[in-house]
Amino acid sequence: MDTKIGSIDECKPTTGDVGSPPNGAVATIHDSVPPSAISVSSCDATLGRHLARRLVQAGVTDVFSVPGDFNLTLLDHLMAEPELNLIGCCNELNAGYAADGYARSRGVGACVVTFTVGGLSVLNAIAGAYSENLPLICIVGGPNSNDYGTNRILHHTIGLPDFSQELRCFQTVTCYQAVVNNLEDAHEQIDKAISTALKESKPVYISVSCNLAAIPHHTFARDPIPFSLAPRLSNSMGLEAAVEATLEFLSKAVKPVMVGGPKLRVAKACDAFVELADASGYAMAVMPSAKGFVPEHHPHFIGTYWGAVSTPFCSEIVESADAYIFAGPIFNDYSSVGYSLLLKKEKAIVVHPDRVTVANGPTFGCVLMSDFFRELAKRVKRNETAYENYHRIFVPEGKPLKCKPREPLRVNTMFQHIQKMLSSETAVIAETGDSWFNCQKLKLPKGCGYEFQMQYGSIGWSVGATLGYAQAVPEKRVLAFIGDGSFQVTAQDISTMLRNGQKTIIFLINNGGYTIEVEIHDGPYNVIKNWNYTGLVDAIHNGEGNCWTSKVRHEEELVEAIKTATTEKKDCLCFIEVILHKDDTSKELLEWGSRVSAANSRPPNPQ
Repeated sequence: MDTKIGSIDECKPTTGDVGSPPNGAVATIHDSVPPSAISVSSCDATLGRHLARRLVQAGVTDVFSVPGDFNLTLLDHLMAEPELNLIGCCNELNAGYAADGYARSRGVGACVVTFTVGGLSVLNAIAGAYSENLPLICIVGGPNSNDYGTNRILHHTIGLPDFSQELRCFQTVTCYQAVVNNLEDAHEQIDKAISTALKESKPVYISVSCNLAAIPHHTFARDPIPFSLAPRLSNSMGLEAAVEATLEFLSKAVKPVMVGGPKLRVAKACDAFVELADASGYAMAVMPSAKGFVPEHHPHFIGTYWGAVSTPFCSEIVESADAYIFAGPIFNDYSSVGYSLLLKKEKAIVVHPDRVTVANGPTFGCVLMSDFFRELAKRVKRNETAYENYHRIFVPEGKPLKCKPREPLRVNTMFQHIQKMLSSETAVIAETGDSWFNCQKLKLPKGCGYEFQMQYGSIGWSVGATLGYAQAVPEKRVLAFIGDGSFQVTAQDISTMLRNGQKTIIFLINNGGYTIEVEIHDGPYNVIKNWNYTGLVDAIHNGEGNCWTSKVRHEEELVEAIKTATTEKKDCLCFIEVILHKDDTSKELLEWGSRVSAANSRPPNPQ
């Protein structure tokens, strides 16, 4: 089956059959085989098989699921689709996180859970995907269609005859909700939900009554008529006006810079952003949650702009510029380091996915980010002053002090060795915590993937996300960096990684608690019970699947563990528990934590 739907992620290496349509093209979900050539039997013409085919056509070949009595028949029919692989997870939260990680690489993800007890468990992961603009299809096995509109009380509910609790919860964290409790419009609801997820780049909710999945219907009996996603186009007059206003503004600037933000991905504008950097000669930085969206080997790339915790010399160049182009930024309290960025609105051109605001002047709507950057690149005057200033003040980073033999391992020494592991055949997943800051300092080689969840910041996200991401790109070796506190939330799905033969390397940072919380506000609640993490993974392994574990306390042991994981154990899931001192954190976390703490503890304004 030849997939023709556009991926949301032009920034990452393309995988599988998911491709992006050219600008202005109509993205269409369809099969490469003509409908007339397909003979669909009644067993293939069920609601469940129709949903399965639609998922495959959209680019989903792996669905993350947790069984429950309301979705069991649906799971049978999803499994019957030869191009769809059902992956059973240990709990619904991890299934949602896995679909999130999968969508980051593949362009769309899907999970299947059961009614209410499963739906409300997966809800947190769906909210995270919503905040990160990921198209995720959350499918729920719902009540029997005959029970709607009755006064019956069902199990898996809160004991009321109203079945809408789950739906109402999902309405705030999905862009479309379909409750499929009859066959007549089932195909229309499913198609509308999937197309909306792809168009809006947000999660959707599909509830399928448990008694309908196996029933054939004439709307499923033939190959479904292909449907199209209407192309989004810029208003030509608005585009021209936005470019003219921007050129006039930039013509007065002496040292302009460019900063990429997280909405570059949803705007599918990563390539266009780089085209503008090539044409303009501007110094190019990224916000932390856009790391990996633009090539870090680009000659004018100057690092991560994160206010006071930016990579060295980056913030000085950005904040001293007299004009800055921000592409798809999100300025929240975390990305602004407790609202402490030294930026001025009158110097900023803020480009959103579909509008442009020039300083304190006008906002131009119906202007797509990719179109805007490409038009601007054709006409912008080259100006390399900001990059020359960066090159002038730049001093190479010093190396951490060398550890003495058998000296306790330090985190800065650890990441010096991690840097050497990165290549185009790897991807980095960074958990919420100090891994945010340590991984930000890694220099990504061409083709190296990178993901973390900054806007939502749900601890434990990375275990499921690693499962999903690795499943989507089996050709890459995923390196996941997870704190001990986060790991305790979602550890179970290490077993799912093993069942699916994944070869991820997980670095478990064991420093005795919730370090990121300690640096914001310390208390006894940030201390956790220490586990024998390698022993736990060995127990989960239980002799089934390929798994290797190691516990390291010294630099020599780390070097040996990395060597083993990348040579003789390169085809294994490798779990390396790194023992660090509880106060051994990056200097960036110390700075960031104190500023976020100050923002959190602001007193009430006088009434």
